Amino acid sequence: MKLEDICRGGGSYGIAASAVPFSHEMPTYLRITDINDDGTLAFDGLKSVDDANSHKYRLKPNDIVFARTGASTGRNYFYDGSDGEFVYAGFLIKFSIDPKKANPLFVKYFCLSQEYRDWIASFNTGSTRGNINAVTLGNMPIPEVPREQQDLIAATLSCLDAKIAVNNKLNHHLEQMAQAKFDDIFPNVNIGDSTISEYITPKRGKTLISKDAVAGGVPVIAGGLVPTVYHNVANTQEPVITISASGANAGFINLWSVPVWCSDSSFIDSAMTDDVYFWYMMLKKRQSEIYESQTGSAQPHIYPSHIAGLSTIVLDKDGIAAFTEFATPIFEKIAVNLAENLCLAELRDTLLPRLMSGELSVADLGNAK
Repeated sequence: MKLEDICRGGGSYGIAASAVPFSHEMPTYLRITDINDDGTLAFDGLKSVDDANSHKYRLKPNDIVFARTGASTGRNYFYDGSDGEFVYAGFLIKFSIDPKKANPLFVKYFCLSQEYRDWIASFNTGSTRGNINAVTLGNMPIPEVPREQQDLIAATLSCLDAKIAVNNKLNHHLEQMAQAKFDDIFPNVNIGDSTISEYITPKRGKTLISKDAVAGGVPVIAGGLVPTVYHNVANTQEPVITISASGANAGFINLWSVPVWCSDSSFIDSAMTDDVYFWYMMLKKRQSEIYESQTGSAQPHIYPSHIAGLSTIVLDKDGIAAFTEFATPIFEKIAVNLAENLCLAELRDTLLPRLMSGELSVADLGNAK
């Protein structure tokens, strides 16, 4: 069957509006960059939309949106209403799944499957990036799986995703706690004549081309938000902060609880300082300022010198120590939750093809009981 066969109407393009700073008084503006490859939301950097016509583009439960162009073509997000009010942007295409015709969660998980990814990849030819319109997406082939099996897929995998979502939200709140403590100790951290270079010198990673990576479990951090290449050796010591070097995400700050191979990005790790968590909060506080310091129009870049040159107040060593003592157990708990999420995601991704193919069925589940 086709996607359009199980939806109410065809695909709809999102609103062409400018993003504004995030506000709880306005709907969240869902853009391609807010969607991770696994269909979850990237909560950092969410924006709002303030447009008189935005109500026409609000998502409703059982809607699914697809990125339609560029390197992210096919990336998708299923909306169940639990993440707040969303207005979808112009580079997204929305379909409204009819629950009478298919289990909406079954469609969500199909759109995370390898079969779906292979279909999307068929629109990439040579150096040409994918570009999919609403008609093409409406004709997307979806396996005709019996409704009972659809329901099993939805029930089984959504349990795992629900736990992942709980961990992500908990981590978001934990980081907000750390941020509140940071703001209490350092209320005007960016006002002063000192620079970060007087306290610490960010380092530049060593470029690792994908073809040179040796298969392993060490994430390779370059320009993207989520690692797609893994190596067998790290060049950092956890915990480690990475600042993406180039591309659309130049300047994005991430904190890793495991050693990583930092490619051409900048980094600060525990081999350089005992106060990595303080510096993470310091840089997150300056995220917009770091973005604004990008150089290069065709390919934006952020270098260690940009980070080192940020102005700051004269930092109180006792204040830094107090924050580190407060924040360490918080970020250690965040690391535990992230590790659990990796295990849950691996289990989900292992079960998905077996459930889709019918290798695991309702009968198998009954026998297991």
